[in-house]
Amino acid sequence: MHSSVIFMGVSGCGKSSLAAAVAQAEGAPLIEGDDFHSPANRDKMSRGVALTDADRDGWLTALASELRNAPQGGVVLSCSALKRAYRERLRSAAPGLRFVFLDIPRDAALARVAGRGNHFFSAGLVDSQFATLESPVGEPGVLRVDAQAPLAQLQADVSRWLQDDHAA
Repeated sequence: MHSSVIFMGVSGCGKSSLAAAVAQAEGAPLIEGDDFHSPANRDKMSRGVALTDADRDGWLTALASELRNAPQGGVVLSCSALKRAYRERLRSAAPGLRFVFLDIPRDAALARVAGRGNHFFSAGLVDSQFATLESPVGEPGVLRVDAQAPLAQLQADVSRWLQDDHAA
């Protein structure tokens, strides 16, 4: 890898799974964005209360710090990054930052989240995530993938894209 990459999209799209597969394949450090949510944010989400921009501020600050302090070659980070303003804030922390947008239909995301079991994110929040999502398609350094494709295929496609110096 030549720079850091964020795996983004709504809850249930497979950010964590694909990020882990790519990090392993690329030998890059993996950062799970959910680990940086405050206890208050986790509590809100578990109760089905959507986070506000103010709620996400500290979380985005922490993730930007992780990106700024990334080793040479970058890191793999999973983060919803639903709004362009969030992505711009993260881009300002890491020149050359790339995004992999896991695009998934609402019903598929809802089924995945509902099937998770003991996860802090309430299935009732899937609709709010789709309402908040500002598609990154057309922004620089973004690869859109079909989140329902097989994981091995997605990992291979993303790894190939990351190795392409002209993709950013």
